Amino acid sequence: MNKIALTIAAVATLGLAACSEPAQDEVANDTNAAVTEMDATTDEALTDVNAAATDAMNAADAALDNAAAGVENAGEAVENAAEAVEENAAQ
Repeated sequence: MNKIALTIAAVATLGLAACSEPAQDEVANDTNAAVTEMDATTDEALTDVNAAATDAMNAADAALDNAAAGVENAGEAVENAAEAVEENAAQ
């Protein structure tokens, strides 16, 4: 993105040399507006990427919590089955 901005600025600078003062000001203003808009777009994209990464981490954390709960439940089921076998064997 910065390469694009630098290219735009370079082209605008070269164009300024052949233009009148009002035209140079207009080109400079347009270039500044383009760079400002690009910066805002970059900031918004970074915010979106960070939010998506946070959401992904939260989802992975929840999945791991659910998996741990499933393993714990399976362990309890095995213990219950073992106790039932012992009780039946004692009778």
